Amino acid sequence: MKIYFGTIIVAVLLSLVVPATTELEAGINPALALMLFVTFLQVPLADLGKALLRVRFLAALLIANFIAVPLLVLALIQFLPADPMVRLGVLFVLLTPCIDYVVTFAHIGRADAKLLLASTPALLVLQMLLLPVYLGLFLGDDAAALVQMGPFLHAFVWLIAIPLALAAVVQLGATRIPKVERVAAALGLLPVPATALVLFMVFASVVPQLGLAFDNAVRAVPIYIAFALAAPLIGWGIGRLAGLHAPAGRAIAFSAATRNSLVVLPLAFAVPNAMPLLPATIVAQTVVELISSLLYMRFIPKLGN
Repeated sequence: MKIYFGTIIVAVLLSLVVPATTELEAGINPALALMLFVTFLQVPLADLGKALLRVRFLAALLIANFIAVPLLVLALIQFLPADPMVRLGVLFVLLTPCIDYVVTFAHIGRADAKLLLASTPALLVLQMLLLPVYLGLFLGDDAAALVQMGPFLHAFVWLIAIPLALAAVVQLGATRIPKVERVAAALGLLPVPATALVLFMVFASVVPQLGLAFDNAVRAVPIYIAFALAAPLIGWGIGRLAGLHAPAGRAIAFSAATRNSLVVLPLAFAVPNAMPLLPATIVAQTVVELISSLLYMRFIPKLGN
């Protein structure tokens, strides 16, 4: 957590003195692909199969993220201004469950981080498939005007299919070739640095462009705070209803509360006339979430005690 906050502070300070940091936007997608590759590399294929067989956990995880959370978001966006770009930013980020640093937070918060990690590919695939559906339901005609399928297909191929396939190849090679095994072990040290790199590039490229959008983006902050308070309790409640043991229930709480702002940001850049309001709205959620996560890691471990 200190690494992530320190990275953001450095990125913000650098962006204030070096305007050219906006050019880092072009590197966000490659950095994301690296982050997701090293994240998927931590998911043993055998464990992925086991996770899919943990029917109660997987059902609770999917119900929390793709039924309960969307209903919560639908209720919260009624309090947003009518500006479709602000609403789109809030929907982009709150409808997509996190698949990267949530695993670290869950581990610190005494949740079943391994089970959550093994479920990350399913979460990522489903959110890319369902996000356009939810946007159409929640925004109506505005969704068709603002959102196109091209960026979603591009994200699916480059951020999901290719990193997952490469991770599978490396894992298979590691079981047969000692050199590949050593490379895989070295790559296992990269999830936190890779996530920090993405955070750095996101904040360094977006902050210089926030001036015109800051006031409107801030209007989404109360919605993000309300979500941060309600979502983990909803996740925990669904875990309890599913009869999960406490660490698994905590994992559902962390997953419901933590969103995928880093992965959806490239989708936001692809929306016509998105800059600077749409990325600013998404980045505002990242700040609220990282602060909220400090509280989650302190209080969620008490659930089930």
